[in-house]
Amino acid sequence: MRLRHFPLIAASFAFGSCASPIHSAPVAAKGMVSAADPRAAEAGAEILRQGGTATDAAFATLLALNVVEPESSGIGGGGYLVYSQGGRAAVTIDGRETAPHAATGSWFYNNGHPMAHDEAIPGGKSVGIPGNLRLMALAHQRYGKLPWSALFQPAIRLARDGFKITPRLYNALNQFRRTGAMSAEGRALFYGPEGNPLPVGTLVKNPAFAAFLEGIAARGPESFYVGANAQNIVTTVNGSPLHPSQMTTGDIASYDAKTRAPVCGTYRGYRICGMGPSSSGGTTVFETLKQLERFNLSALGPNSPTAWHLIAESERLAYADRDQYLGDLDYVSVPVAGLMDPAYLASRSSLISPDKTISNVVAGNPPAAPKITCRAAPVPERGTSHFVAVDQWGDVASETSTIESVFGSGLTVSGYYLNNELTDFNIVPDKNGCLTANRVEGGKRPRSSMSPTIVWGPDGHVRLALGAAGGATIPAQVIKAIIGVIDWHLSAQQAIALPMIFAPGGDKVYVERGTYLESMIPQLQALGQSVQPMPAGFKANAIEWIDGNWVGAADPRSEGAAVSQ
Repeated sequence: MRLRHFPLIAASFAFGSCASPIHSAPVAAKGMVSAADPRAAEAGAEILRQGGTATDAAFATLLALNVVEPESSGIGGGGYLVYSQGGRAAVTIDGRETAPHAATGSWFYNNGHPMAHDEAIPGGKSVGIPGNLRLMALAHQRYGKLPWSALFQPAIRLARDGFKITPRLYNALNQFRRTGAMSAEGRALFYGPEGNPLPVGTLVKNPAFAAFLEGIAARGPESFYVGANAQNIVTTVNGSPLHPSQMTTGDIASYDAKTRAPVCGTYRGYRICGMGPSSSGGTTVFETLKQLERFNLSALGPNSPTAWHLIAESERLAYADRDQYLGDLDYVSVPVAGLMDPAYLASRSSLISPDKTISNVVAGNPPAAPKITCRAAPVPERGTSHFVAVDQWGDVASETSTIESVFGSGLTVSGYYLNNELTDFNIVPDKNGCLTANRVEGGKRPRSSMSPTIVWGPDGHVRLALGAAGGATIPAQVIKAIIGVIDWHLSAQQAIALPMIFAPGGDKVYVERGTYLESMIPQLQALGQSVQPMPAGFKANAIEWIDGNWVGAADPRSEGAAVSQ
């Protein structure tokens, strides 16, 4: 069965006339891919039809996204994979980028003063060692069925034969000209002679990237990390006209993707597994949900200001813990078990009231927490893409990939953009007299908000696989979607389309502009919340299991689609 990208249909939810329209949802008995671009989803589905696994399909999707959504993800960046083989226990792989070994706490300082975050983004110092190819190789070795080279063919065709600029890509090219056109290669691909982005619908060909992918397909993943490509990356970042780096080919050759322990717990009889550190997503999602378990969100429903107030309060607590404790556990002590501890989360939940707001949210003291008196400042993030693949054997891949900000560092090599992941570190390494968990260190992975997640139902079958893009809002998007499915009995499509509430610690709560949550601001303020609208910049994807079939979902705010095998 092949169900390709469907246009938006005129539909609104019974619980709110301001709800966003939704995509029609493809249904498949065998396999499916959901991604942020229909051409990338089709690339993954093509691999499924050839007998590939969910791993094979996920990585064909990643490569195709690199071509058609170059501003968001690709082999110049990194990601996280949560995988279930045949519906069994989750395995997670960390392909997050690492800092060059020369990096220190003052990496983003100029003349003894820290750079502003946006100042640090473009140029060489923001670039981390890309991890996606080693992540791909490790997962393919364990779970792949098709030859390595087969995974590259859809992306090679798109890059060689051309792809059309979509409204989303055009808007990114227009809004982020500073980074999108920073390199001559980027300017030549996407901008006209006057410096304006090429119009929507323009066919763009990227022969340099097609040739590069052909080489990696033929020679294998090691050819990315040693030899000409590694030298090209080093030459590009160290020779950047803005903030040159001190990366070495040894930094690149020594990079490893790592298998990590998944972060798993139960919520209302469902088992939820996500990514552990260096991601903050798994603990933040689970903390928020578990702290809400004592409240009857189902009875309140999605039209209730009280329900959204409770979600915001729980997010505030979870994000405070995230900012305090999360970092690369190879470098800092992260109290993962303590943050997941039922007694600790019950004590945090007791702080939440349905009729008032917590006046001063601070990080808690989970079991085995390091003695830290400082609190790190939140780090803004903007980029990323999520995709989900399921196959005929019951394998499920939930992966989030990123080059961080839109167009990453702005630097390109062989037709792909290099990430700016190192700006996910705290630019200032200390606060209130102590070093923060997410400070810059050589070889370290920066903290991430990416939250690839798999949910098992009470019957033991995978119920839902999902994730999102959007920086620090990612855990909140995943939380909202899981509550929509489990508590409010919505389809994954409806749950993703729900309006967003985002409460990243501190006092501010943000609601999605133009939705029925914006009309709830007076009621939320009456409960003590300090609320302001935020623009919609969200991008989630999911696949769920309903009545013996896989059903796809893609965020109506995006150009995403689900395509069946």
